Amino acid sequence: MSIPVLTFFNNKGGVGKTFLAYHIAWMMSEIGMKVLVCDLDPQADLTSAFLTEDNRDELWNASPSINAPGTTIFKCVEPLMEVGDLRSPHVEMVLPGLGLIPGDLALSGFEDTLSEAWPKALGSDNPYRWFRILTAFWTLMQDGARQMDATVIVADVGPNLGAINRSALIAADFVVVPLAADLFSLQGLRNLGPRLRSWRADWAQRRAYWQPAKFPLPEGKMKPIGYVVQQHSVRMDRPMKAYDTWLAGIPQEYARAVEGADAIETTRLPDKEFNRLASLKHFRSLVPMAQENRKPIFKLTSADGALGGHARAVQDARLDFQTLAVEIMKRAGISDGGCSEETHRRRDPA
Repeated sequence: MSIPVLTFFNNKGGVGKTFLAYHIAWMMSEIGMKVLVCDLDPQADLTSAFLTEDNRDELWNASPSINAPGTTIFKCVEPLMEVGDLRSPHVEMVLPGLGLIPGDLALSGFEDTLSEAWPKALGSDNPYRWFRILTAFWTLMQDGARQMDATVIVADVGPNLGAINRSALIAADFVVVPLAADLFSLQGLRNLGPRLRSWRADWAQRRAYWQPAKFPLPEGKMKPIGYVVQQHSVRMDRPMKAYDTWLAGIPQEYARAVEGADAIETTRLPDKEFNRLASLKHFRSLVPMAQENRKPIFKLTSADGALGGHARAVQDARLDFQTLAVEIMKRAGISDGGCSEETHRRRDPA
């Protein structure tokens, strides 16, 4: 049985995708889940959030032998670019119950290999190698999850619709879409939804072509379970009226573009806000404070500089992220790991 993969994805950049993946992964581990994080963004920002510069450089500069684990996601897939097979992944344990398959700036070099494999997986007489390449990310994440007995995998990907992200989404069971309340996010949804449906259908066609498969393949469900609006990514000089206008347009655009509902259906939705998982408030100076101390904002203490109003904001952030993490797990059908009664009251005030 495979471990569920939760991917945070938006083809538009600057919406706080990595910030959200980092905080939700950390919060899931705090409420009882064993979480494996995989950084599939060639910019490797999520890896930088978790690891010190020295630790990151050591992993990036390592030269693993043939049978040794790959210290980064790229070093695991690198043999596939020639004639070799996958290296097993090294899982860097951030905390007990929170592990990381580190990202790598060199991962962008794998893009051409993935692009070549996509058409050949459907037309080759011997598709073994091509499926091995296309499913490399899923295989590595499942291997890493088994190593640490993870109950959920959280993946972060780059803001584009290229071959790396296509293979990353093939590996995804569930997709959370981070958004900002602006015109670009609405336009991005119009690209995102059709592309997810296209990738899902194309992967199903390839899976059907290679039967019986000679090794396990991901289902490629990539089921959208909702979106998160992050106010901290909104420009502070933008009038609130404009913010409210874009925010009001998101539910219908998400339902139409991502869920595939037609225009008439979206006007008849009984709860137009159902797909919105959360609207996170602006965290302002807490964000650089958390980055400097290499911890999530809800873990900041007075020793980190979180005093007075900052301390209250930290507690608010903890409850907000806990509520969001539980809601994500609920929609994905993942056990909540025994969350607090306070969280349940926040979700259901009645």
